[in-house]
Amino acid sequence: MRDPLRVDLALQGGGAHGAFTWGVLDRLLEEDWLEIEGISGTSAGAMNAAVLVDGYLTDGTEGARRALENFWRKVSDAAKLSPFRRSLLDVLLGRWTLDWSPAFNAMDLAARLVSPYDLNPSGFNPLHDILDQCIDFERLAASPIRLFVTATNVRTGQGRVFRNPQLTADVLLASACLPAMFHAIEIDGEHYWDGGYAGNPTLTPLVRETEALDTLLVQVNPIERTALPVTARDISSRLNEVTFNATLIKELRMMALLRKAADPGSGEGAHWANMRMHRIASDAMQEFGYSSKLNAEWAFLTKLRDIGRQAAEAFLVQSRGTLGHSSSFDFDALLDNV
Repeated sequence: MRDPLRVDLALQGGGAHGAFTWGVLDRLLEEDWLEIEGISGTSAGAMNAAVLVDGYLTDGTEGARRALENFWRKVSDAAKLSPFRRSLLDVLLGRWTLDWSPAFNAMDLAARLVSPYDLNPSGFNPLHDILDQCIDFERLAASPIRLFVTATNVRTGQGRVFRNPQLTADVLLASACLPAMFHAIEIDGEHYWDGGYAGNPTLTPLVRETEALDTLLVQVNPIERTALPVTARDISSRLNEVTFNATLIKELRMMALLRKAADPGSGEGAHWANMRMHRIASDAMQEFGYSSKLNAEWAFLTKLRDIGRQAAEAFLVQSRGTLGHSSSFDFDALLDNV
């Protein structure tokens, strides 16, 4: 039996691809020795984080696992009436893309020409009711697990990190608000878009506001792709990935620099100097392009969940001995290209 280890989690966003993170969390929650102190999340990562913590407050790790499955089941059920469905050919060939979906292509084209304020004047978002059903935000405010949710201020272009007492369904929707699809979310007189533009996820609060030295980054968007994108769809999909990884890579570089410069002896500098970074990702996610982030079929979500569980299992097998002792992700190597 291993001694308990306090860890932080950093959860990327990615629409339906957030079900990959569900799978990672589902597997990690089976490890009783891992004690979660803080979670930073953006978009779907923020929703996973809030649902996990609410479930944990109800019934520990098993409650967290049930809450995550219940949330993703509700997301899938709500999508049954969505026009964004795979084409018959894609279904027959077992492909999960929406690239050939008439509704997706119509929406994709319209988003370049027409505002969501024209297409959806009421600003309806089915996720609002799902979040209110799945999360007790008053209980979340007093949670011992610290939550950090990032959204991008439309006026300033700066990221804002919301903490437990500030969390509401609107805050989570703001963190996931793609400006071409949804109305900006107004909070405290300011309007917000997807947090991925400013921090996907934001890592600094985990270092500055928690005691855990080990951070597990769950990365949904592939950093690298071997094939050169040459079609319009592939170029758009890759651009989306680069955009939503850019702030993360920049922050990791900054953290690597601070870690080298910090005084390991005492104070906040000691935390920077002694922090340990770990990364959970899967090459299997390269199979899925941008359009599949809107595919909420239950079979697809559970496929992503299973890929996430496998990625977490591979990480634990490889890095179990490293956790609590040293970084298993060499983020200092990011400085080589600076």
